[in-house]
Amino acid sequence: MLRLYVNVPTGRAEPGKPLGARQVNSQQLLGTTKELLIEHNGELYRLRETRARKLILTK
Repeated sequence: MLRLYVNVPTGRAEPGKPLGARQVNSQQLLGTTKELLIEHNGELYRLRETRARKLILTK
């Protein structure tokens, strides 16, 4: 299972996670595809899963 941490202010810390982070399963983000386009501050980023099952985020 791949894990992706997304910083979202929550106001409380959970054991093993940075303050304000929530955990999202990468399969929920990617679905049946191997990549996801993310728009952030008017810029487009690509999150993709490699053959080695690693995640790469590129601009």
